[in-house]
Amino acid sequence: MKPFQKLDGLVAPMDRANVDTDAIIPKQFLKSIKRSGFGPNLFDEWRYLDVGQPGQDNSGRPKNPDFVLNQPRYQGAQILLTRDNFGCGSSREHAPWALEDYGFRVIIGPSFADIFFNNCFKNGLLPIKLDAAEVEELFAQCLGADGYRLAVDLQAQTITRADGKVIPFNVDPFRRECLLNGWDDIGLTLRRADIIRDYEARRRVEQPWLFA
Repeated sequence: MKPFQKLDGLVAPMDRANVDTDAIIPKQFLKSIKRSGFGPNLFDEWRYLDVGQPGQDNSGRPKNPDFVLNQPRYQGAQILLTRDNFGCGSSREHAPWALEDYGFRVIIGPSFADIFFNNCFKNGLLPIKLDAAEVEELFAQCLGADGYRLAVDLQAQTITRADGKVIPFNVDPFRRECLLNGWDDIGLTLRRADIIRDYEARRRVEQPWLFA
């Protein structure tokens, strides 16, 4: 998992409430468990005018010109601005995989579905909950200015707007440490590799029949 410390990134607005995980990454793409390659199919049913399939070459597919991520001003966005209950629906971990593979590192909104919220932290994404009024101001600024950017500092737990206003946010200390260091569940386990090896060696001596 890639560490996250600071990001000065372009913002894209997803001005829809209750965006579910099937919209984020449709069910036909769930066969793979590689964690990568899902970016081209993020929001597939909204980005394209046809029905996408796994393994398909997306370069020639007709795009929906009205969808926000297809607009030139939002190309290269790394911060997604969302509405209430983003990530609701089924608990597919492919949703944060697709968002991260597309290039997003931060998701800002007033509320998130619980399982999706937890999955983000495990996959290198930083979901930030803000008051609805703060989110509304961010939407207004983002929609009103091309190239709208925000600076996010995880260590300081702050968002700095283009006009200089600093917005504080809170992240659980354990989750913040994991993101800062790039520790997913496997990474946390590997931090104790020496202890695990010592335990295995001791078991081989004490109960050798288990390893026969």
